[in-house]
Amino acid sequence: MRRGVGIAALALVLVIGGILAFTSPPRLLSFYDQAAGGGAGARQTAEGVAFGTHGQTLDIWAPEKPPAGKLPVVIFWYGGGWAKGDRAAYAFAGRALANQGFLVVIPDYRKVPDVLFPAFLGDGAEAIAWVEDNIGRHGGDPARLAFMGHSAGAYQAVMLALDSQRLVAAGADPSNIKAAVGLSGPYDFYPFDSPRSIAAFSEWPRPEETQPITYARADAPPLLLVTSEGDTTVRPRNANNLAAKLRELGAAVEVKNYGPLDHEEVVMALSVPFRSKGPVLADSVAFLKARLGE
Repeated sequence: MRRGVGIAALALVLVIGGILAFTSPPRLLSFYDQAAGGGAGARQTAEGVAFGTHGQTLDIWAPEKPPAGKLPVVIFWYGGGWAKGDRAAYAFAGRALANQGFLVVIPDYRKVPDVLFPAFLGDGAEAIAWVEDNIGRHGGDPARLAFMGHSAGAYQAVMLALDSQRLVAAGADPSNIKAAVGLSGPYDFYPFDSPRSIAAFSEWPRPEETQPITYARADAPPLLLVTSEGDTTVRPRNANNLAAKLRELGAAVEVKNYGPLDHEEVVMALSVPFRSKGPVLADSVAFLKARLGE
């Protein structure tokens, strides 16, 4: 009996070791989140759905028992410095938001070095156009859309919320965008001083066009900008500077600072195992529901 238990324990260690060796940290977090109960109350209703003009794909998450009527929709973009990441690894974010009553779309986008700015934003705009045209068939309300993302994904979410002309060019209607939440995002980071930003943006001849703060406008959708003093990857000045510019213009914006949390802990707090790190999910959901309705 003891020998059998020992063999089983060794097998478990080997399996976990294999996961650690071959899985990205976000994907590992999604496994952990599901094992900790994050899968209860939410389900993936579509996987690898094709959209856009460059072979992009997206996943859709929904409440296990959705209420009657069309659900408000959150499009969530993951981070990775514009160079890495994939939709499947962020199942924990899809489940967390779906559990709160949203239909959640997680789109992929092309990465550096295969593309540079503004190609990944174009992919994001195409995802929005696809959602507006198709999400009704999946139980979502195309007139109640919000954007959300972490790090480079927050850049996607906030930039696309502010630059309405990019949406129009992709065939999307900006009037459907009711709110956006940026988690630890870069919004005012020129001159470029990190390898990731240099690789993604430095070849564009007009650097001011790469900065979300350039597109601040009085009629922007309400924004929640989440930051933290412990974030040494994307400094709080990004959220603070953009918020100050929006307030100056009369736009609706809120800033939440989660103190000692670092860059990754902010998004980890969406997951069940790390939710106690800070009320990132609760605050984001309250903000979104106030703008999208139940």
